[in-house]
Amino acid sequence: MPSPKLGLLAVSIGSCAFVFPLSFYAQTLAHRPAEAPPAPTHQADLAPAEAKPELPAGTPLQVEVQRNYPMKVGETVEGHLVYPLYVEGRLAIPANTVVQGTVTSLQPDRKTRWHARLRGDFTPFHIAEVRFDQVLLPGGPVPFHTGGATTGAPVIRLVSRGAAGHQSFIGQQWSHVKTSAHDSIAFFTSPGLGDRALQLVYHQLPYHPERIEAHTSWTFELDSPLSLIGHQLTSGPPPPAAAPGAPEVWSVRALLTAELTSATAKPGDQVLAVVSEPVYNKEGELVVPQGSTLVGKVTTAKSAHSLGRNGKLRFTFQQIHFPAATGLAGEVRDVQGALAGANTQGPQSLSMDAEGTVTPKNKSSVVAPLLLTMLAGRALDNDGNFTAQATVSSNGFGLIGRVVGIAAGNRNIAAGIGFYAAALSTYENFLSPGHDVDFPRDTRIEIETTPLRAPVLKAEVH
Repeated sequence: MPSPKLGLLAVSIGSCAFVFPLSFYAQTLAHRPAEAPPAPTHQADLAPAEAKPELPAGTPLQVEVQRNYPMKVGETVEGHLVYPLYVEGRLAIPANTVVQGTVTSLQPDRKTRWHARLRGDFTPFHIAEVRFDQVLLPGGPVPFHTGGATTGAPVIRLVSRGAAGHQSFIGQQWSHVKTSAHDSIAFFTSPGLGDRALQLVYHQLPYHPERIEAHTSWTFELDSPLSLIGHQLTSGPPPPAAAPGAPEVWSVRALLTAELTSATAKPGDQVLAVVSEPVYNKEGELVVPQGSTLVGKVTTAKSAHSLGRNGKLRFTFQQIHFPAATGLAGEVRDVQGALAGANTQGPQSLSMDAEGTVTPKNKSSVVAPLLLTMLAGRALDNDGNFTAQATVSSNGFGLIGRVVGIAAGNRNIAAGIGFYAAALSTYENFLSPGHDVDFPRDTRIEIETTPLRAPVLKAEVH
């Protein structure tokens, strides 16, 4: 029979064993609410990752090369950004940042080919297509993806020449003569005379090497976002210093969202442009955020016609729509903006008056056809040295024309080659169709507007 003391001891041990688990579970349940709040800490840790700086897909980049490159597939090309890139109103990648790419293919340039063949140059001219794939930032190269760059062409920086009075036909010809004389002097006085002289000789040959000329540019868009994590963004620029008493004028830089050409545009057609750089007023306040949409219309449009009549194009902006990030999404404000400058690509040579009307430069001249006609007639003179006269007169078909004119030993053949050059010059100066004003998509334009009815948004603190 067990002792009463042993029974009491067993009961005590059993009670302790029962009470200890209860106290353990009671303590555990009591402390769980205090351990639950890791969720806010976790969300705070994720906040910077959600706001990571990046250039969105579709961001246009314009790259310009600073030197000549061989025209061949596989050639590595190094260019520089023509204008800066911004993220949420902060400078992300400055202008002149190095961008690297590779020539992927050579496409035939048929227009240049036929133009050259009419002058005895049978070089198979090409257009280089380049795929840029990385940008060199201070932290190292950053790769990106793109579908390939559009046609490379020289960059045209179009600025207003100011008000100019109407010129008569004689005044226009005299201005053309002065411009030609200035260009001739600059040919010998500007740096790079040796290279220009070599290219001049090349274009007299029936075949010569090709190259990608310096200052050729390409415009392309990002296929996917370009992350800039680890790259420091710069806040908005300091307010510009305005002259005392002078009215404040805002310069807004934007990109056209669609192609615009005088060949098809009509007065009243809508024009849209997206602001690519934020604009600050003289007090340092953000007045035009990046990503805002400028809404305007075509005010003047005239297509090119025969007999050398060039096209004409003018457009202005009347409204601005703000992006959702500003908290003013859906609001429309009135502005008064006119074109003050543009960066475009192509062989076109454009001019712009003080009102913002853009027209191709008129290069027609009566001097060139007259001069070529007089030189061609020299071959018909019986006095003087035939070789020298044939060399001077038969200049309408490059080196081939001179060789044929001299080798034929016939004054009529030499004069015929010279008159061919005069007829070709006459057609190009007076009879050929004029040129239209073409602004491709993503053309960078500069709009000048006054702050009279424009909004003022407080600058964000970064």
